[in-house]
Amino acid sequence: MSLPEATKPALWGAVGGAVVAIVIGFAWGGWVTGGQASKMQAAGAESAIVQAFTPLCVVKAEQEPEQIALLKEERRYQRDNFVVDAGWVDNVSEKYRSDVADACADTIIEGMK
Repeated sequence: MSLPEATKPALWGAVGGAVVAIVIGFAWGGWVTGGQASKMQAAGAESAIVQAFTPLCVVKAEQEPEQIALLKEERRYQRDNFVVDAGWVDNVSEKYRSDVADACADTIIEGMK
């Protein structure tokens, strides 16, 4: 089968255009692979869980004002452990407990300023 002479450059142009479109799409167009989309979805779900449980932790903390004063004295990196030990995040799954405790401690300290 013989192709017209102008077909070969047109095919190469189409292939080159497709490659350029793919490069531009992934580099600047916001395209992501399925694996990256799954990672982004998981991160969004974790963030939603932390945001949902943080106010509950703060309410529990407000019921113990003497503990809040002790929390303020803790070093920044020890505050999440303090919140966990105080029992303010007992209702949170172990998987998310540290993140919720950290957000809770930050919220309480920020509210005291």
